[in-house]
Amino acid sequence: MELRISPDAARWYKRELNLAEGASLRFFPRYSSGGGLHPGFSLGISVENPEHPVLKEELEGVAFFIEEQDTWYLQGYDLVVNYLAAYDDIEYVYEAEREHNTSATS
Repeated sequence: MELRISPDAARWYKRELNLAEGASLRFFPRYSSGGGLHPGFSLGISVENPEHPVLKEELEGVAFFIEEQDTWYLQGYDLVVNYLAAYDDIEYVYEAEREHNTSATS
């Protein structure tokens, strides 16, 4: 499970949310009528400080993170956050986790 934010997406969040250097942005699952990765839930965001971050990436002076209690939402997936210039908006991509080959070769 990984969190990957594109630099353009980080700049978009800074601009749209008026985030200052040193700010933190949390991604979390929320109840929703729309479809996200799980029916009845979608991804929400909140400007707040991390308490127990499990996934964290810092770009453009902003810490993007997911808290420990929210990792169930991404179980088996990586979250990739891209910026779509044509729409001046964000895209969330859920990529299946790649299995890591831990077997030794002789």
